[in-house]
Amino acid sequence: MRAGAPRTWTGNRTVRLGILITLMLLIVAAIIIATASAGHAVPGDPVPPTDPTDPTAPVAPGGGGGLTIDLNGPDGAPSSAVVTLIGITLLSVAPALLLMMTSFTKIFVVLAMTRNALALPSIPPNQVLAGLALFLSLFIMAPVLTDINNLAVTPYLDGSMSFTDALAAASEPLRQFMLANTREEDLALMTRAADLPNPQGPDDVALPTLIPAFMISELRAAFIIGFVIFIPFLVIDIVVSSALMSMGMMMLPPVMISLPFKILLFVLVDGWGLIITSLISSYRMG
Repeated sequence: MRAGAPRTWTGNRTVRLGILITLMLLIVAAIIIATASAGHAVPGDPVPPTDPTDPTAPVAPGGGGGLTIDLNGPDGAPSSAVVTLIGITLLSVAPALLLMMTSFTKIFVVLAMTRNALALPSIPPNQVLAGLALFLSLFIMAPVLTDINNLAVTPYLDGSMSFTDALAAASEPLRQFMLANTREEDLALMTRAADLPNPQGPDDVALPTLIPAFMISELRAAFIIGFVIFIPFLVIDIVVSSALMSMGMMMLPPVMISLPFKILLFVLVDGWGLIITSLISSYRMG
């Protein structure tokens, strides 16, 4: 009996502990229920509904309401966001403007035809020809770019000219440059193709008619210069071919013999200097 007494005491202790825990949980639950019941708001008198407001008259444009976008800063100059947007737009259309409204196309075509006349299809590479044509175009177009900067860009950035006026002022130097280097026959061709009346003067020629006419004139002049460049190299090819035929060396390609003579002739007459000088002198300013 004494050996079993500790077990009975331990079991009674466990039962008492369980009863205590149960009582504590019941007390906590009762407190929570009482607190929740006391937390309910006391019902009050209902609030009477308010009358609807009368509709307001629409605000005229430029009044106090509505959304307004100010493109200029506090000093009247265009904001930096607008200038950045215009710069990105110009960069996206710069290749088209460079090809259509400057001397780049004519210079690049002449340089490419010179390379073909020398029988060097990949020397100089296209990147070198494009870079040379680009910087020659900047050299030729420097007066036009200076006028655009003075007449349009600087006044617009200073806030003394609107964007529309700046665009019209910037197009005028380009217009004069293209008119001075466009043939009347090409202008007449584009005018007839568009079924437009004949312009009364240079100021009446529209840009959509002037730009393609200018490109046609540039390509025509480039092919004329290329034809003149091809003639001496063609003579060298004929002489070399005749010499090889007379010696019975028909299996030897004439290009292998004529190429050194072509390069020698081109270097002796300072071919690059003559071509670049002719290209620069072929442009007239309006």
